[in-house]
Amino acid sequence: MTLRLGDTAPDFTQRSTAGDISFHQWLGDSWAILFSHPKDFTPVCTTELGEVSRLKPEFDKRNTKAIGLSVDGLEEHERWKGDIEETQGYGLNFPLLADDDRKVASLYDMIHPNANDTLTVRSVFIIDPNKKVRLILTYPASAGRNFQEILRVLDSLQLTDKEKVATPVNWKEGDKVIIAPSVSNEDAEKLFPQGWDEKKPYLRLVDLKK
Repeated sequence: MTLRLGDTAPDFTQRSTAGDISFHQWLGDSWAILFSHPKDFTPVCTTELGEVSRLKPEFDKRNTKAIGLSVDGLEEHERWKGDIEETQGYGLNFPLLADDDRKVASLYDMIHPNANDTLTVRSVFIIDPNKKVRLILTYPASAGRNFQEILRVLDSLQLTDKEKVATPVNWKEGDKVIIAPSVSNEDAEKLFPQGWDEKKPYLRLVDLKK
């Protein structure tokens, strides 16, 4: 099964470090970051899980829940939690799915046989409160993820869901944004009375802070 942007995120029930998770019910009216790890007790994953635990207040501010996945079992997860807190300074504060039957990994196409027949790649999915997949990222096993970038895209998605804008290259919260090309100048005057900087008719930058 290949997931694409805009698809409904597959529902599932799976064991986790926080008890059994029924995904859609657990998600509720929140956003979610679902991200997979090749296996337990691996160095890159240990740093990633510590970082996501550290960033929990940032996810909370964005009405976003984090949920991880590894294809190892619950017993291994419980032992790994101690290593994460010891080495990263933050204890695991979100569920880690014990996907030892590969059920969720298969639903979300996290196992790429050309990379490895049994271990998941480093997948990231942003899923919105309507259960729609809004972002898909795939990293090689050797490269740790940049969760500041994932937060940045989350900010962009949440902003552009509310405003008729897009975010330009390297945008971060507070920067100028682009008025959507579908918005006429007449409508833009009503939406953005503060005015905008027109570089080209299709490239109009506006400061939402004004």
